[in-house]
Amino acid sequence: MKNYIKSLVTILFAFLTLAANAQINIQIVDSETMKGVPFVALKLLHSRQGTLTDNNGNAVLNIPKNEGDTIEMSASVLGYKTKIVRFSRYASSIIIPLTADGLQLDEVVFKQKKSKYSKKNNPAVRFVEKIREGASKIDPKNCHQNYSYDRFERISIGLNKFHIQEDSTRKKESKFAFLKDHIDTCEITNQPILVVSVKEKASTEIYRKEPQAEKSVVTGIKRQGLDDILDQESIQTFLEDVMREIDLYQNDIVILQNRFVSPLSRIAPDFYKFFLTDTIMVDNEKCVELSFTPHNTATFGFTGHVYVPMNDSTMFIKRVEMTLPPKINLNFINNLYLRQDYVKAEDGSRLKVRDDMIIELSILPGAQGLYARRNTAYSNHSFEPYYDQTMFEKLGNEIILDNAYNQDEQFWDTAAITPSSGGESKIAELISKLRAVPAYYWTEKAIKLMFSGYVQTGKNSKFDVGPLNTFISYNDLEGFRFRLGGITTANLSKHVFARGYAAYGTKDRKMKYSGELEYSFNEKKYHSREFPIHSIKLSHQYDIERIGQDYMFTNADNFVLSFKRQKDLLIAYKRLTNLEYTLELKNNFSVKATLSNERLEATVNVPFITSSGISSSHYNETTLSVQLRYAPGEKFYQTKSYRIPINLDAPAVVLSHTFGPQKFLGNTFTINKTELSFQKRFWFSAFGYTDVILKGGHIWSQTPYPALLIPNANLTYTIQPESFAMMNAMEFVNDSYVSWDLTYWANGAIFNYIPLVKKLKLREVFCFRGVSGTLSSKNNPLNNSNLYLFPALQEPEEMNWKPYMEASVGIENIFKCLRLDYVWRLSYRNKQNIDKSGLRVAVHITF
Repeated sequence: MKNYIKSLVTILFAFLTLAANAQINIQIVDSETMKGVPFVALKLLHSRQGTLTDNNGNAVLNIPKNEGDTIEMSASVLGYKTKIVRFSRYASSIIIPLTADGLQLDEVVFKQKKSKYSKKNNPAVRFVEKIREGASKIDPKNCHQNYSYDRFERISIGLNKFHIQEDSTRKKESKFAFLKDHIDTCEITNQPILVVSVKEKASTEIYRKEPQAEKSVVTGIKRQGLDDILDQESIQTFLEDVMREIDLYQNDIVILQNRFVSPLSRIAPDFYKFFLTDTIMVDNEKCVELSFTPHNTATFGFTGHVYVPMNDSTMFIKRVEMTLPPKINLNFINNLYLRQDYVKAEDGSRLKVRDDMIIELSILPGAQGLYARRNTAYSNHSFEPYYDQTMFEKLGNEIILDNAYNQDEQFWDTAAITPSSGGESKIAELISKLRAVPAYYWTEKAIKLMFSGYVQTGKNSKFDVGPLNTFISYNDLEGFRFRLGGITTANLSKHVFARGYAAYGTKDRKMKYSGELEYSFNEKKYHSREFPIHSIKLSHQYDIERIGQDYMFTNADNFVLSFKRQKDLLIAYKRLTNLEYTLELKNNFSVKATLSNERLEATVNVPFITSSGISSSHYNETTLSVQLRYAPGEKFYQTKSYRIPINLDAPAVVLSHTFGPQKFLGNTFTINKTELSFQKRFWFSAFGYTDVILKGGHIWSQTPYPALLIPNANLTYTIQPESFAMMNAMEFVNDSYVSWDLTYWANGAIFNYIPLVKKLKLREVFCFRGVSGTLSSKNNPLNNSNLYLFPALQEPEEMNWKPYMEASVGIENIFKCLRLDYVWRLSYRNKQNIDKSGLRVAVHITF
C-alpha cells in the first residue's frame, strides 16, 4: 500500500524517475561501397523516437522500454531506398546496408558520396528558405481582415509507465486494486498511464487586422484532479505557460519556460543540419520529408521532420513532428513529442487543426515518472467578422464568460472536439476512491500544508493559520522570534477579509502584532490576494524595521534569513497604519493610493539625535502615495500571502510618488519623493536570456535619513533579488540615485561545448549590478542642525555619483536544484568592516 501512496503523491511533488533505456550503436552503409551514409533518418516505428547518423553514418539510438524485445526501425535518406529493419533490443551494435535508387526531386539531386555537412549549396537549406519566404502568403491573419476559430484544449497530467504490482502472498485485495480500472495507454508511446488531473478549456479565438486586435473568448472551463488542493488558477496558468501553443514560423519556440530555435528561424541554417530524407504519404497526399537536427545536440533545438506536399508552390506545411535531442541541456524531461497538422483553405490559407504535445518527465531517480499532455484541436475556421465586436474593446487578452465555469455535460459533449480517454473521463471517480483510503487522505493533507503554508481549521475553513515558515526565526534585536498568525477566508465572507499575527522576541521581550481589515469590491473565491484586486484596506502594524534591508519576495522573518554574514543591528521598532485603495485591471494595469502614518521608535543602535544635541524618542511620517504599475502579459503563481512570477518575460513599469507636507498630522519634515522602475527579460533565442532591472529616484524636499533613498543590502548568505550581496546595511544614503541589475543566464553556452562537463548539464550565470547616487547638501545632517544624525554604528559614505558595483559568476543547475555564485565587490574596496567577495547560494529549480 505504501508503494501506491508514494506513486500517487508523486504527482503533487513532481518527483520522478529516469527511464532505463537501452542504447544500440548503429552504422548505415552503402550496400555497394560499404562506406558510411551520412544524415540518415532513423525512426522507431512504435514510439516515434529517432535520430540522424553523423558524417560517418554512425548513430547511437535510445530504445525505450515500451519497444519490447524486437525493435522495428525505418532508415531513410534521399538517394536510397527506405528500409524497415527488425533487430533485438539486446543487440549492442548493428550494421544496416542501404541500396541506392538515384531519386531526384525537383532541383534536389542526392550525391552518393560521403561528405561533411555543409549549408552551402545544400538543397535542403534552400527548401527551408522557400518555406519561410512563403509563410506570410498563406498566413490567415495576413490574408484576411477577420479570422476566428473554435479551440478546445485538454491538459492531462498523470503517472507515466504506471503498473499495478501484484503480490501473490496477500490474502486480501489491495486497497488500491481499483487503480487498474483507470489506467490508459498513451497512443504515442504505448505506455500505461494513470491520469490524475484533467483541465479542459473551450474558447473562440477572434482576430481583427485593422484596427489590430486579438482576443480569446473562453466559453467553458472544467478542472478535475488531485491537484485541486493547490490554487487552480495558478496551476492552469503555469501549465499553459510551460506547454505553450507554438508557432513554427516564429524565430523562437517558447515551451518549458525556455526558448528553442525554430527550424524555420532566420538563424536556423546556422543552428540546424537540414536533409531532404524521403517522400511519404501523409493523409493520402505525397509529401517531401525535411529532416533536421541541431549541430550541437546539447543546445536548445529540436530533432524532427516537416512534411510539405509535392510540387506545392506555396510550400504549405501539412504536418510537423518534433522531439528533443537526447543530449539536450534540459532538466527533468525524458521525452517530448510535438505534432501539428494543417489543412489548406479554399483560398490557400493554412489552417491549423491539431496541436498535440506529450511530455515524459522525471526529477529524482527511483521515484514515479510523470506524463503531461496538451491536446488541442481547432475547428469552425471563419473569415467573417465576429458577431460581437464589443469583445475587442474589453480589457485583457482573455475574456472569460460568466457561465464558463458552470457549463453542463451537453456543452462539453459538443465542445470537446477530441474525445477523452477512459481514465480522463473517470477522473472524478478516481479522486473519490483515493481519498476514501485513510493513508492517502492524510498524506495529501500534509502535502497541501507544505505547499500552501497555511493550516485550515475545518472542512470549509473560515480561518487559516500561518504562514508556517514564519513560526520561528532569529535576529540580533529580538533574539529568537516566535510568530503566530492567520487569515479569514471566503467561506466566512466573500467580500470582507481579515488577517494578522502576533510575535514575541525572547531577547527584547516585546510583543509585536499586525492586523488588517479589507473590503473587496470583487467577490473572492478563497482569499483576499486573488487577482484582480479591487479593495479598500485598513491595516495597523507594530513590528521591527530593518534599516537598509528589504527582502522583497519572502517574509523578512523567514527562518532561512536568520543566518547572516554580519550582525544585524540597525533595527528599530515601527508603528505603521495604512489606509489603502487598490485597483487592478485585467490588462495588468494597477493603481494603488495609500494614506500612511508611520512612527519609528528609537533604539540603542538607531537613535534620533540632531547635531545640536536634541534627542527624540521617535520619528513620525504621514504621507499620501500613489503608485501606477503596468505589466502587460504578466503571469504569476498566487499564494495566500504574495505572488511568485511564473516568468519575467513581461515588462513591468512602476511609477510612484509620495508626498507629506511638514506639520501634516505630526510630520516633522516634508516628504516629497518620486521613484521609477523598469524590469524585463530579454531572450537571445536558445542562447539564454538577460534579466534587466533599472531604477531611479529623487527626493525633492529636505528629509531625515529614515525617509532617504537607501540601497538595499543583503546580509544573508542566500541570493536575494534586487539587493547587493557585499554591501553593508545603510552603507550609502542618497536623495538621488540610479541603479541597475543585469543577470545573464547563459543556458550552458560554454559548458555545452566542453566534453564530459556537458554531461553534468551545468549552466552559467553572470551578474553585474550597481547603484550611483548623491546626497545633496540640504539632506546631509552634517550641514543641517535640524536633521537627525546618521547612526554611529554605520556612518554612510557619500557617493557623489561614484558608483558602487558588484559582479558575480555563478553555476546553476547543480544537482538540478542549486545555484552557487561567487560575488566580487568592484568599488569602495578600501574600507574597514566590509566583505570584498564571497559565495552565495540559492535554490533554483527550472527546466
